[in-house]
Amino acid sequence: MASFNKFNQFVEDLGSKVHDLTSDDLVLVLSNTAPAATDEVLADLTLITEENDYTATSLTTVAFALDGATAELSADDVTWTASGGSFGPFRYVILYNDTPSSPADPLIGWWDYGSSITVADGESFTADFGTTILTVS
Repeated sequence: MASFNKFNQFVEDLGSKVHDLTSDDLVLVLSNTAPAATDEVLADLTLITEENDYTATSLTTVAFALDGATAELSADDVTWTASGGSFGPFRYVILYNDTPSSPADPLIGWWDYGSSITVADGESFTADFGTTILTVS
């Protein structure tokens, strides 16, 4: 499983009430271009083309809850299945918040899968978060 990397701006955005991790629309997208920790909004990134049943996908069953002195964000894994052709290549799965309008589409973090992936027609790719997407302590 790939490790989570946060965007630097996400830390400030939490303190500035940009994100409401309990109710905002958190979305996954794919890229084959390395994000930088200094990127701030979705427009800063180069994404792959949405095609063959790959599209930006909202997280479901999102929970942000306190566990002792640490808050944890969790959600259901996301699976894309290619249909009518392949999609990719991509290496990075990126999480952003689609709810705020200022700034629009602020970035949260990304996972680096280590090498480019192309999902062939009929195959699936799952963004597997394990038990926790991120923690705040």
